[in-house]
Amino acid sequence: MKNDKKARPDEMKQDRKARRTGKLSSLHMEFTRELLFLLAAILVILWLANSFFLERLYLRDKEKAMKTAFDMVNLAAVEDELEEEDFLRELEKTRANGNLSVMVFGSDGRVILSTLKDSAALYTEFLYTVLRLDNDPSSGVIESTENYVLQEQEDRRLGEEYLVLWGTLDDGSLVLIRSAVEDIRSSVAIANRFLAFTAMLAVLLGVLMGWFMTKRITRPIEELRDLSLRMTQLDFGAKYRSRRKKNEVDELGECMNAMSETLEKTILELKQANDDLQQDIRQREENERRQKEFIANVSHELKTPIALIQGYAEGLQEDVLDDPADRAFYCDVIRDEAVKMNHLVLSMISLDQIESGSGDLSYERFDLSDVIGNMLPSFRILFEQNGIDCRFAQEGPVYVHADEYLIEQVISNYISNAIHYAKGEKRIEIRLEKRDGRVRTHVFNTGDPIAEEVLPHLWDKFYKGDKAHTRAYGGSGIGLSLVKAVMEEHHQKYGVENLANGVDFWFELEDGFV
Repeated sequence: MKNDKKARPDEMKQDRKARRTGKLSSLHMEFTRELLFLLAAILVILWLANSFFLERLYLRDKEKAMKTAFDMVNLAAVEDELEEEDFLRELEKTRANGNLSVMVFGSDGRVILSTLKDSAALYTEFLYTVLRLDNDPSSGVIESTENYVLQEQEDRRLGEEYLVLWGTLDDGSLVLIRSAVEDIRSSVAIANRFLAFTAMLAVLLGVLMGWFMTKRITRPIEELRDLSLRMTQLDFGAKYRSRRKKNEVDELGECMNAMSETLEKTILELKQANDDLQQDIRQREENERRQKEFIANVSHELKTPIALIQGYAEGLQEDVLDDPADRAFYCDVIRDEAVKMNHLVLSMISLDQIESGSGDLSYERFDLSDVIGNMLPSFRILFEQNGIDCRFAQEGPVYVHADEYLIEQVISNYISNAIHYAKGEKRIEIRLEKRDGRVRTHVFNTGDPIAEEVLPHLWDKFYKGDKAHTRAYGGSGIGLSLVKAVMEEHHQKYGVENLANGVDFWFELEDGFV
């Protein structure tokens, strides 16, 4: 798991490096490119519209201004107001706004009104326009009515193009209104240059603003991507942090947080279920192993006494012995082996019940000192046969909490073990010691110490060491393993200690006065 967590930052760094090198598409870069493309497209459309339609728009506006000027002059001529200050002021505004040149003259060629100093030149241009229109009625004509003609015309002297409106007023006077087309084209050219400059500036600013704006938009999306990557690696510690102003991305992040918590809970439940299943499998395998081991050990342990019983019984059956004492010996052997078999079977049944958990402990408060005192007389014959001096200092009642029947088996196994291995002075000492809310029972016997290589196996079932060099329990090999099972079932401590003159086996129980 540590390796996975260590690998995640490396993978994320490689992911970001791949995006920088172009190996991996970045949503941030895509947004920026799309914004730049949109901005460029808009600017190109504006430039095309400016190039192809702005001049025409200007001309339409100019034509409208010329028609307005014609109507104004026509009305003033009818009302004989061509020299009035109010009319001249309004005409000057219209002329200035439209950059127009206006000239009115009578049928005799006398100039009545002119906005130019060089009236003669404009009059000559008027005659040229009229004569040209007569020669080519359709030459450059934009609009023609009963009162005026609107047309495009080229100045012969300057070689420039003009927009010209000429005609007859209602009072019979002639009028000529003219405006240079080149001014319009110059304005369009200036507007295009200005648009090109502003376009470059707009693109630059658009890229910078688009970069930061899309960064704000894509940052939470990148967080969601990193969060989903960590979730795929079963890391549910990371959470998405919502902004103050929640939007659809924040709602998605909260949904991913909820999904992360649900997945984490589900995976933990699955892991727990898997652990329980594995534990059940191991327990079943252990039960099968114990069953096979139990059958094998029982078969091995019962093989010798059964063979002895069978042999001696056949001897008695065939009546091979004449001496009554010999027949009595055969019977004693058969009886002793039957007793051993019965003790072995009972011990193995008790051990199997404890280890398998099928036997319930019966906790009760009892006097341990009194139990030991009542057990010792049953060992008196064994003490006398082996020349053993057993000492137990019984100093009043010592109460404990435990299963009395099982504790009797523990004490019995410790005493039997001590009788079997007592040497030298052949002394057994039993004493009770109170310590920290516990009562420790010691069963000491003089004799050889237990070899170090035997100690790890001393509590194993059916283990038998070399009797000449070790202190492993003889007989069936069940006694000390039964002690282990009983004490572990009580969740209490037990052990053995080599002393200078012998070996001390001990176990602890809860103090009955606590």
